[in-house]
Amino acid sequence: MMSSSGGGGGGGYRTLGNDNNLVSGSVPIDLVQAVSDPSNITTVKFQDSNLQTFPPSQAQGKISGGYRPPRDADDSFSKTADEPQAGGGGGWMGLFKVASYRPYFDVDTSDVLERIKESLIPFKGSFSEKTANNPDLYGPFWICTTLIFVAASIGTFATYVAHKLQKKDWNYDINMITWSAGLFYGYVTIVPLGLYVILKYFSAPSGLVQLWCLYGYSLFVFIPASCLSVVPVEIFRWVIAGVAGFMSATFVALNLRAHIMSSGERWFLIVVGIFLLQLALAVVLKLYLFTVTV
Repeated sequence: MMSSSGGGGGGGYRTLGNDNNLVSGSVPIDLVQAVSDPSNITTVKFQDSNLQTFPPSQAQGKISGGYRPPRDADDSFSKTADEPQAGGGGGWMGLFKVASYRPYFDVDTSDVLERIKESLIPFKGSFSEKTANNPDLYGPFWICTTLIFVAASIGTFATYVAHKLQKKDWNYDINMITWSAGLFYGYVTIVPLGLYVILKYFSAPSGLVQLWCLYGYSLFVFIPASCLSVVPVEIFRWVIAGVAGFMSATFVALNLRAHIMSSGERWFLIVVGIFLLQLALAVVLKLYLFTVTV
């Protein structure tokens, strides 16, 4: 029910209520009229938002996968200066520009871990095929750097334990870390470069960055091998070095075999040379860092 009270003009109050006494009270008549009159309704308009989504649609690299290195890894350094390049270099001058190397560091943790797993299963021989479109230098750089410090520190600790067991004085050899850096950085840089020139000569060219990637990941097995070499048993150390060297050599040789077979009858000699050179690295590592004399 609704009743009104008050006098005159537009003033006064209306009393609202119902038979069940659920709502009761007094409301100004002007307010009731304002609410009931559609002409008093104000329309509010909102402008379209200018916010942009993230990541942007033009993102490159791992976000959208739109920026990848060329299939032949050394093509980015062999184009003429007039040709546009994804890395931002021009001809061989691109070697001196950081932008030329950016595509080869465009990997994430899952990519690196997957490639490390491949290196620990040497008989599959599928590493080169899987990394042909996107070889990286990020993994090889950190693998070599980690191996340098691990091998030097574990080798130093092994000599320390041997001297303490014999109750003799022990002196730290600072040359271990510098020698390790020269060995591993030099090996993973010079050997693939030499192999690249040899394959070019035998008309079986391979991407230079792809070779660096392959050799870099082949050294990962020496990291756990160095940690196990802390055990002060000479026979055990030789076994560990031999197993690690065999796994690393097999990994490199099998991944290059199918590619090198196109070079003619001498492909077998090249593969054997690659295998023996990798074994030699394991022997040098054992003799210099993990042969303890007291």
